[in-house]
Amino acid sequence: MYESIILILDATLRVSAPLILAALAGLFSERSGIVNIALEGKILASAFAAAATASVTGSVMFGLFAAMATSTLLSLLHGFACITHRGDQIVSGVAINMLAAGLTVTLGGYWFGLGGQTPPLTETQRFTSITLPGADAVADIPVIGLLYSELISGHNILVYFALLLVPICWWVVYKTRFGLRLRAAGENPHAVDTAGISVAWLRYRALICAGILTGIAGAYLSTAHSAGFVPNMSAGKGYIALAALIFGKWKPVPVLFGCLLFGFLDAMAIRLQGAELPFIGEIPVQAIEILPYVLTVLLLAGFIGRAVGPKAVGTPYIKSR
Repeated sequence: MYESIILILDATLRVSAPLILAALAGLFSERSGIVNIALEGKILASAFAAAATASVTGSVMFGLFAAMATSTLLSLLHGFACITHRGDQIVSGVAINMLAAGLTVTLGGYWFGLGGQTPPLTETQRFTSITLPGADAVADIPVIGLLYSELISGHNILVYFALLLVPICWWVVYKTRFGLRLRAAGENPHAVDTAGISVAWLRYRALICAGILTGIAGAYLSTAHSAGFVPNMSAGKGYIALAALIFGKWKPVPVLFGCLLFGFLDAMAIRLQGAELPFIGEIPVQAIEILPYVLTVLLLAGFIGRAVGPKAVGTPYIKSR
């Protein structure tokens, strides 16, 4: 039982890493007043860019930089539509999601001829697991050995980066001048403008931060969690990250726990495939696959109370004259 729990928690961390990165990306943009429903498309586009670049160049770091650049460009496009031209933020985000879904399959088929997939990545073209010092030596020690060697050690660097990023984002949002202005732009942009600060430039910077983080999330999917890109491999993770953001009420630490909860549900769904329950028999695979999404709806609908976002989120800012 203890070993099963450790393995489930180990899978939870791996599954939660892209959710944490994407949810923190959404936190930056929505704290500034920009609804970022385009997280799904940005994750998908950056996953394709990372795998394609790593496959062609043979360098996983080039793939990571390509993923961040791709996601940042899509964020700037999103900002151009809804900040500069004051377009509808939801419509702009949905358009980016549709663009990414179609363009990745089209380019993948044209460049690689594999039905939208990229060639399988080798060990040198992807992020591999890291064995922490002493993990092998303590592996046979009861309780502590399994905890350290399986749960703490053995993840790739992007998993550790995602967890480390949570306190960093908390410090940036709550302890820096940029974070104060960011929160003010999402709550009362007119006050920010009155103070002589450009609301548009502040929101663009928030979207750039969101683009970088979402790019890392996409690169994780194709070059760390998997060994290549397959069509629609984001599989709704951008939307789940938004759900975790609402679950955590736009605060970094609660957002982390929300992502870990959804990752745990996903890990449990994987472990339950093929399992048999008393009086029920083998659980249908379809029921297992929809479990995280059903529980997400139930949790958001009835167990977190009212989640009130930034007051100016989703509202284009028109400069006072």
